[in-house]
Amino acid sequence: MLLTDLCLHYNWITQPSFDPLRIYKHSFSGIAGAIEPYEIQGPGFLSPYNGQTLSGIHGIVTAKGPSGWWITGNADGDEATSDAVYVYSTSASVRNQTAVGDEIIFNGKVLEYRADTGDLFFTEITSPSNITKLSAGNVVKPIVLGVDRSPPTEEYTVLDKGNVFGYPNNVTTITTSNLTAQPRKYGLDFWSSLEGELVTIKNPVALGFDTQYSDFWVHGSWPVTGKNKRGGLTMTMSPDGVVDANPEAIIIGSPLDGTKNPDVVTMGTTLQDITGVVTFAFDFYRILPLTSAKVVAYPTELPSPTELKSLPIDDTGCQKITFGDYNVENLNPQSKHLPNVSHHIAHFLGSPDVLFLQEVQDNSGPTDDGVVSSDKTLSALAAGIVAAGGANYSWAVVDPVNNADGGEPGGNIRVAFLYRPEVVRLVNENVGTASNSTQVQNVTGQPELSLNPGRINPTSPVWTNSRKPVVCLFETIATKDRLFAINVHQSSKGGSSPIHGDPRTPVNGAIDARIGQAKETANFVSQILAVNPKAKIIISGDFNEFLFTKAVFAPFEGLVKDADVVVNIDPAERYTYQYDMSSQQLDHALVSSAIDGSLEFHHVHVNTWAPSYEARISDHDPTVGRLKMCKTQGGNGGNCSYKIESWCAAPLPSFHDFPSCLKSVLYCFNENAKCYQALPLPTSLQCTKHALQCVRYAEYCTKNCISKGTNCSSFPALTT
Repeated sequence: MLLTDLCLHYNWITQPSFDPLRIYKHSFSGIAGAIEPYEIQGPGFLSPYNGQTLSGIHGIVTAKGPSGWWITGNADGDEATSDAVYVYSTSASVRNQTAVGDEIIFNGKVLEYRADTGDLFFTEITSPSNITKLSAGNVVKPIVLGVDRSPPTEEYTVLDKGNVFGYPNNVTTITTSNLTAQPRKYGLDFWSSLEGELVTIKNPVALGFDTQYSDFWVHGSWPVTGKNKRGGLTMTMSPDGVVDANPEAIIIGSPLDGTKNPDVVTMGTTLQDITGVVTFAFDFYRILPLTSAKVVAYPTELPSPTELKSLPIDDTGCQKITFGDYNVENLNPQSKHLPNVSHHIAHFLGSPDVLFLQEVQDNSGPTDDGVVSSDKTLSALAAGIVAAGGANYSWAVVDPVNNADGGEPGGNIRVAFLYRPEVVRLVNENVGTASNSTQVQNVTGQPELSLNPGRINPTSPVWTNSRKPVVCLFETIATKDRLFAINVHQSSKGGSSPIHGDPRTPVNGAIDARIGQAKETANFVSQILAVNPKAKIIISGDFNEFLFTKAVFAPFEGLVKDADVVVNIDPAERYTYQYDMSSQQLDHALVSSAIDGSLEFHHVHVNTWAPSYEARISDHDPTVGRLKMCKTQGGNGGNCSYKIESWCAAPLPSFHDFPSCLKSVLYCFNENAKCYQALPLPTSLQCTKHALQCVRYAEYCTKNCISKGTNCSSFPALTT
């Protein structure tokens, strides 16, 4: 059903006014032969009277909407059953026969209704007739949430088996499982047991931005988990391993009196008490307030710039370099948010030495004109960063095949790196193409890349219509230490079902693709570590998945660790994204063991803390980290192609033909120049021996690499 159709079904937009102050305790006796709402609702998710026409339905009208009204009847004392129900009628003359406070008895047909096959049903009485008013002016005291009843934390339904993101998903449904509600343990059971009830939320706190329809999620004065310092609720895991995606939260929908909710709601906004009725619509259980919600205060704390800065070489021969990660949301040269992104990088991220970027578009943006190059986009961003007071950047990128990597049509989003050339350089820069796969090479005991930057197995079917990861091998200028940086942007969650939906566990869109993508990336990492178990590796980017989805992150076990876990960030503060009721983390940095001992890391909440939805610069928060890069026998990880006392020549690049052989010779002479700089006289005189070796290598290239069929793959052994 379309949104407009559902609005017509409820007609919530033009409601007659209702004074929420007219709500008091009322007791009334049962009527012989009458049917109470709790009997119609039953203890499960479906009515035992579904499809039946009943006579003598009894209750007091608690609220009205243009398409019907809600009644509350006598209570049965069972928390699993709601004591209220919605009455639906398309007839204005029928609706006008009732008013709030009327005690009525009537006939009607019980139906289970849902707008979409993935939704949960809610119970309603249709075709009401023979309405008899027994009394008027009655008032019903609402259930005060947090006092009379409190929603449970942690689990939504028994069918999720402790992990709402468990895999495989969509293996069963609530409506076919004939469940008896357990409202003290499971969130969906709790809200189902209040279906149609009049409730009050004391001291509500908003959990994120309002939607385009001015709906917004809240929690009230009841126990919650994952409370972050901004006031939102973060997805967490309980000590017993249960994944907690905040079932205690509830969305506030359109006011029943036709007023409008606040234009701006943000994470941490406090509001006046809200009274309304519980229903299910637009994918979620929700409360329809009797009148518009009122803001008490907005949060005033501003996000702070990072304090992580690069540090020069210390007495131990180590320097500290910074890295960052930012999904810049469809950035192109014409993007209105490009100056703001530039400011974020320069000011809030402190111009990190290596920056992982996602959603960089081509030079023409969403215009589908066959353009794939992003040099103008990256040039504009680099210039913007300088204009904002930041550093000068170079960049590394592999442009995709046109319209092959998903995202906004025509935009050709891709991952890219910015890096500060005075701090790091690409080792043997050799830019790959969209379809070429970079390979891990063993060069005298150290891992290198055949293409740098290069893509990881880009022709694998797991990357169909998705971004391919790009890997770079960087070397610090000062210490000659090396860092493998793998930039990922896995397939999106498009096609997922709502967390309040019928399929259990909920459909997790494209999860099989993300599992395959993680395996490809993890396999590449394992190849690096097979050559050097102490290699420094960072995998960072938009994984489009939560760590709780173990099937996606299982391939990385034993290879890398999550940075949030390594530095022990408070689990409630581990978020880079806000969606529905939860602050959540889709962006991760995974680091190898050679890094985790020196790692510093945190998230910068410049977007989730924005003063409004429209004020966000991206839908993701960036992150910043810092790590040590140290000299180890000349900075080559303990492997030298030539050594003179404390000086160590880096391993020479691999080669296979005359041009690449000469490139390796040039590298040899560059290393030789460093020998004279590193060693004092008279020790530096020994550097001439190394220079002679470089000359012999040049002779080798001429002799062995010009003619076809000769061996041109490795130099003769060095003599020191």
